[in-house]
Amino acid sequence: MSPVTSQNIDLLPLSDSTRMAVLSKEYGYVMLTGAASFVLVMHLAVKVGKARKKYNVEYPTMYSADPENGRIFNCIQRAHQNTLEAYPAFLFFLATGGIYHPRVATGLGITWIIGRILYAYGYYTGDPKNRRRGAIGSVALIGLLGTGVYSACQHLGWVCQGEGCPRS
Repeated sequence: MSPVTSQNIDLLPLSDSTRMAVLSKEYGYVMLTGAASFVLVMHLAVKVGKARKKYNVEYPTMYSADPENGRIFNCIQRAHQNTLEAYPAFLFFLATGGIYHPRVATGLGITWIIGRILYAYGYYTGDPKNRRRGAIGSVALIGLLGTGVYSACQHLGWVCQGEGCPRS
């Protein structure tokens, strides 16, 4: 059995129902993007920790009821919490989309990170409407979803991948 080669990946057919994907060197960019996203999440966590001290919000309280400064703290907390809510999907689609499309996944991943920074710093103003500045991050996540699904279709042989376009 000879490998089916596309631009970024070799598929080695092991049997009629099994394939092994060999990652391209460019997948390293996907891994670095994942690491950068972790730095982002830790940065947002530090911001929440500092805000807890500044606005006197003790653990395990998630949100402040303080009428004077509670809104600012809650916006800082929500920016971090919202990022954590999307983080598993981001990592999954970054990793799976990057198997066949490492450059596209990396670009979308970096765009998501930048979008989350814009989102957080817009939210930190205390006006939740300012979080819209980071909407590009949501667009990037939808792009990663599409890239991940397309990669799955490629892996299943449902999409033509090059010369001969073998289908399983």
